[in-house]
Amino acid sequence: MSAALEKYCGSVFWNASFLAQEDADLPVCFQQTVLVWIPIGFFWIFAPWQLMPMCKSKAKKSSLTKLYITKQVLAALLMLTAVAELALAFVGNVRQDQPPPVQYTNPSLYIATWLLVLLIHDARRFYLRRDSGVLFCFWILSLLCGIFPFQSLIRKALQAPISDVPRFVLFFISYGLQLLLFLVSSFSDIASEAKETTKKNPEVTASFLSSLTFEWYTSMVLKGHRKPLEMEDLWDLKDKDKTKTISVKMEKNMKTLIKKAKAEMEKRKRKKRLRESDPDHGNRMSKAQSQDILVLEEKQTKGKRKGAKGDSGPGKDFPKGWLLKTLFKTFWQNLLLSVAFKLVHDGLVFVSPQLLKLLISFVSDADAFAWQGYLYAILLFLAALVQSICLQQHFHLCFQLGVSVRASLTAAIYKKALTISSTTRKESTVGETVNLMSADAQRFMDMANFVHQLWSSPLQIVLATIFLWLELGPSVLAGIGVMVLLIPINGFLATKAKSIQVRNMKNKDERMKIMSEILSGIKILKLFAWEPSFEKRIKEIRARELRDLRNFSYLQSVSVFVFNSAPFLVSLASFAVYVLVDENNILDAQKAFTAISLFNVLRFPMTMLPMVISTLVQTNVSTERLERYLAGEDLDTSAIHHDPIAGNAVRFSEATFAWEQDGNAVIRDVTLDIKPGSLVAVVGAVGSGKSSLVSAMLGEMENIKGHVNIQGSLAYVPQQAWIQNATLKDNILFGSELDEARYQQVIKACALLPDLELLPAGDQTEIGEKGINLSGGQKQRVSLARAVYSNADIYLLDDPLSAVDAHVGKYLFDHVLGPKGLLQKKTRILVTHSISFLPQVDNIVVLVAGAVSEHGSYSSLLANRGAFAQFLNSYGVQEMDTSEEKAAAVALVEDAEQSDEDTEPCVEEGPDDVVTMTMKREASIRQREFSRSLSRRSTRSFQEAQKEAPKKLKGQQLIEKEAVETGKVKLSMYVRYLRAVGWGFSFFVTMGYLTEYVAYVGTNLWLSAWTDDAQLYLNQTYPPAQRDLRIGVFGALGVAQAVFLFAATILSAHGAVQASRVMHQQLLNNILHAPMSFFDTTPTGRIVNRFAKDIFTVDETIPMSFRSWLSCFMAIISTLLMISLATPFFTLVIIPLGIFYYFVLRFYVSTSRQLRRLDSVTRSPIYSHFGETVSGLSVIRAYGHQERFLQQNESTVDINQKSVYSWIVSNRWLAIRLEFVGSLVVFFSALLAVISKGTLEGGIVGLSVSSALNVTQTLNWLVRMSSELETNIVAVERIHEYTKVKNEAPWVTEKRPPHGWPSKGEIQFVDYQVRYRPELELVLQGITCDIGSTEKVGVVGRTGAGKSSLTNCLFRVLEAAGGTIFIDGLDIATIGLHDLRQNLTIIPQDPVLFTGTLRMNLDPFDQYPDKEVWKALELAHLKPFVQDLPEGLFHPVSEGGENLSVGQRQLVCLARALLRKAKILILDEATAAVDLETDQLIQTTIRSEFADCTVLTIAHRLHTIMDSNRVMVLQAGRIVEYDSPEELLQKQGIFSAMAKDAGIINAQTTAL
Repeated sequence: MSAALEKYCGSVFWNASFLAQEDADLPVCFQQTVLVWIPIGFFWIFAPWQLMPMCKSKAKKSSLTKLYITKQVLAALLMLTAVAELALAFVGNVRQDQPPPVQYTNPSLYIATWLLVLLIHDARRFYLRRDSGVLFCFWILSLLCGIFPFQSLIRKALQAPISDVPRFVLFFISYGLQLLLFLVSSFSDIASEAKETTKKNPEVTASFLSSLTFEWYTSMVLKGHRKPLEMEDLWDLKDKDKTKTISVKMEKNMKTLIKKAKAEMEKRKRKKRLRESDPDHGNRMSKAQSQDILVLEEKQTKGKRKGAKGDSGPGKDFPKGWLLKTLFKTFWQNLLLSVAFKLVHDGLVFVSPQLLKLLISFVSDADAFAWQGYLYAILLFLAALVQSICLQQHFHLCFQLGVSVRASLTAAIYKKALTISSTTRKESTVGETVNLMSADAQRFMDMANFVHQLWSSPLQIVLATIFLWLELGPSVLAGIGVMVLLIPINGFLATKAKSIQVRNMKNKDERMKIMSEILSGIKILKLFAWEPSFEKRIKEIRARELRDLRNFSYLQSVSVFVFNSAPFLVSLASFAVYVLVDENNILDAQKAFTAISLFNVLRFPMTMLPMVISTLVQTNVSTERLERYLAGEDLDTSAIHHDPIAGNAVRFSEATFAWEQDGNAVIRDVTLDIKPGSLVAVVGAVGSGKSSLVSAMLGEMENIKGHVNIQGSLAYVPQQAWIQNATLKDNILFGSELDEARYQQVIKACALLPDLELLPAGDQTEIGEKGINLSGGQKQRVSLARAVYSNADIYLLDDPLSAVDAHVGKYLFDHVLGPKGLLQKKTRILVTHSISFLPQVDNIVVLVAGAVSEHGSYSSLLANRGAFAQFLNSYGVQEMDTSEEKAAAVALVEDAEQSDEDTEPCVEEGPDDVVTMTMKREASIRQREFSRSLSRRSTRSFQEAQKEAPKKLKGQQLIEKEAVETGKVKLSMYVRYLRAVGWGFSFFVTMGYLTEYVAYVGTNLWLSAWTDDAQLYLNQTYPPAQRDLRIGVFGALGVAQAVFLFAATILSAHGAVQASRVMHQQLLNNILHAPMSFFDTTPTGRIVNRFAKDIFTVDETIPMSFRSWLSCFMAIISTLLMISLATPFFTLVIIPLGIFYYFVLRFYVSTSRQLRRLDSVTRSPIYSHFGETVSGLSVIRAYGHQERFLQQNESTVDINQKSVYSWIVSNRWLAIRLEFVGSLVVFFSALLAVISKGTLEGGIVGLSVSSALNVTQTLNWLVRMSSELETNIVAVERIHEYTKVKNEAPWVTEKRPPHGWPSKGEIQFVDYQVRYRPELELVLQGITCDIGSTEKVGVVGRTGAGKSSLTNCLFRVLEAAGGTIFIDGLDIATIGLHDLRQNLTIIPQDPVLFTGTLRMNLDPFDQYPDKEVWKALELAHLKPFVQDLPEGLFHPVSEGGENLSVGQRQLVCLARALLRKAKILILDEATAAVDLETDQLIQTTIRSEFADCTVLTIAHRLHTIMDSNRVMVLQAGRIVEYDSPEELLQKQGIFSAMAKDAGIINAQTTAL
């Protein structure tokens, strides 16, 4: 081989003697062949692929740029030099001095290569990123290989005159041109048409070098340092990172894999069935019988399980194992690329210890050549550099994977939520579903970051073991043995930790569930003074959670202890065994420090492996939860047909529907035809299945048999309006195009014009979450307007008139729903409780227990003489002239009688069905998160407000933008956290870490001295006493190190739990004491976020960050100390490096901190939008707007992705710069060792360089931890922000009211004024009146007159702006809120129930004996219903009272009031959502039971207050009339006008 090459070059190819001298050099032939072929070979293997786009005809080239032209000119010049060189060879040939073949082949190779370079430059114009990575690597290789001939030629030229001048010149010209090209190609080449794209995201066009070093991100870091970053400053995502792109890919893979998984599941089920049915053979039972019994048993267990928990129990099988496969299929390219980078990195990790070994031997060997030392130092530097570039690229890919995985899962969960069946949906509450999105998707993101450690750690461990074996021989096995022993310990700790983790997830779920309920029903808690009871419930859960957290922290400290003592125990075991096994084994510097640096290499994979495994375990839990949810059953709408049938809009064909697949049918055998353009009313008692009928048409129910045929598009108005957090206009348009004329027409017809005048910014007013700044009636009208505007063919109206005042109801019927309304040409199906409109409808459907008992026109039903006719007839509604309202009133009165005839037999026939029907009635229609009824917003105040502020109207933005704290996190936050931990704890923890590192430095110095013994006792026997002393002290120092660490971690665990307890306690306490106005202006999501994300951070993340930070800080100080001890000059290097480090850190931290803040702020909308979607599902589905909501979710996620991605890049930007500092530290410590050779012992050099090798990682971690700590401490800041919220008055004050107060129940208002928020106008403008003991007073007035404000004042939900209220002569402002609120009773407008038992909902403090509770239920007409429930009083109420009908919930609220039996009762429009029958029950009960109490009724329907002693008429916050109803009717004032509207002529009309 070498002979052939020598012939080819015409000189010697290789001779070792060339290197064995002070001025070593490589032979010329070697330089001409190998060093030329390496770069060219690399280039020709990888480059031709770059020409692919030239073959595609379609692609378009981007324009020319100056940079491109420069590159092409330089490449052309290079080509000329190669041509010139070839020409020289031919000229030489002509002259007859036969040049060797190499002088022809090399120039020819180069000509071809430069040609290819020209072509590649051109081909790259097809891409956005016009810079080629392959080319860049080629330039680097070529320049590196060129250094050898470069220095050879110069040295030769200095020694003697140059023999071959032309070639000499050509070489330098060509080398110079290559250098220029290298420099030019490190800039980004941006075509003019790509300028815009670059502005949006410079990464797309960044050059190869810029991408490697993340240089393109520098401008962002600078900007972030100059000013706090805003969302607008961040760059757009690349198209391939956008949620839409990712989720489309994922969706495709998911479908196929779920199909397979479902098939597997069926197989499992079949096997299980076979196993179960086997033992039956001996039973002598016919197959059919055993089947029946099985079915029966199944039903019973089902019932039990449902009672236990809505979680569908872990018993239910689901398709398993498809999620990870899906993710792999979706992201395989990313995974492969990161594997490649990691492999290179892992290989280089082991190069450094070998170089260290050579360096130590160089220092110890007096005869070594100087150039060797410098070579080792440079190689150490290069290895470190390439290593860090590869590692950062690897991490970048991993984090990118994490972000994409999170986005795709979030999108998948959201999409699933839109299609999920009601059965699956009931299995998890809104809170739990949101948790899937926040916690579980986040877990996957964390896992993706480290997933490669699963193969990389074992690989590194194996390689390290092999190299160690080469150093220390079999005695390494002692060290490895120690490691292997530690693995089961960790396995044990991991499984323990897992079980705690799972328990804690449950606690957390439960706590968050109660918390979100508290926030949704906060108004009720305040009115009933129930906060302490709920606070107690949360505290109990929190105590359990903290107990688990403490145990978890203890386990963590044990594993930290095991892990940190591992490397030391390992080296102790190995060295001790090595020295003890054989006299001749002497531990010298080479062996010891190579081994130590290998042990250090081992340390990382060994720490990572258990961490990754535990993350994997946690991810496993999440995988299960996600697989169960995402593979859940979809909504089956196959029973809804869309066949064209002439003359038919909706046809039910023997339709039977239930809420659950095997539940009881709620709609039975309904056969109905509804003609296009007709108005059909659906009537029936509470629980007769009216709302369910609507749900069945929407496809929300499980079809048992039959089908429904619907022609045309649907619009749907649910019973409880669902309002989005958007402007009023957006709520009405609901994603349709704006047609101004139609919009105005709709608003007018829906009676929204007067409301728009009252709202601060008209239809641009932002509506809060769940429509919180609108009254019930307004919400309902907006919901109706949305339906009308959508211009559908069929309208499903579920009792839309229940929440509005009577005159508004009449107006809406006339202008929208009725025969002359806007919708007269449309098909309308109206569920209604209001009898007055029935004569005007085309068709009436009467439902009894889910079946149609009769239907027909009003007149034909009367003629039929059925139940309906008797019911109407007995009250002579034929006198139509006395107005429909009167009829309603009459019907109301005697309604109770009818109920006796009608419902009793029904109950006897099948109690079970009635109960389940009533329970399930309307469960899906009603919103999941029951709307928080809110004080009507003041009205007058806004008109003035409009005059004042033309720009941003006062009150237009109800919800303040979430405060994003900017700038540096205040030191006070750290202090606050440490104070919560306890100063004693903090001090001892710090001391623990300090002493640990003192011991650490001691151990290393001792080892260095030990290795120098090898030189001392060079040819003597090593004294055993000395040996034992060395081992003993080494061991003792190591043990000390471990013990101090253990103490510190245990103490910090204690302190952290302490801090968690304190902070949660303060937060909870304060939120429960916050005034109502705080909840009106703060979205629930934001408060929930404090309790979920921020408390989690304080619980788990901050303690970890604090510990790691301390640990890193001490490690760096101790390392620098050791290097400086070895080579004192190093202190000079520390200063500039320290300055650079500090600046990078300063710049980075300000950017990173702001990015983390933006992340948490942009994250809340994802969850609140999701929560909103889940609660408005039926509406979104009915209108078919799933696609629009999906897109909105995608854009919300993308906004969050932008900040997360930016944050990830900022970390990489930082890391690569810091690792550069680390590489320099290594380089200088090695270089200084080489320079001061001769004065140093091998041991100390080994110590200094091996410490330096270790410092890079630690430097990186320190900054990471500093910023992590800064970012996480923000949680303390955010929690603190809500512990400073202004509180309402104290719950109990010094002044307690007398026992039995109020005994009489007299109320006096003296010039009472009130406003909602300080900046708004007065709502009640000086009210003065007296209400006598046991008087019954009705309060009436148009919407916004201040009726509800009156109740809020009595309960001091609003504090007085002037004047006072006396109850029994006691000024209510002087006593504690609870003393006041516990002695008043209210039946609120929205019946709010909480999760828990029925009994808990009636009496959360367990103050009353069961007997009284039953009595209250009996009076509220709920006793028969509750007695029939399997658990009776302990019947579980689901979230928001889902499993009771609206009417039943209202009755539970009545029972609540009856149980309290205070002297003063306030009724707030309680009759709105109830049918006439229930209404009647409530009215009668109140009359009889509260006869000796003062009753204030805030009425929507006038006839409910016609029998009161006096009526108070409010207008614009003033009392305009206040007298008995008879007097007022004669006075011809406002009241009599309202009465006329309602068709009440004299007080006797209502015959109450």
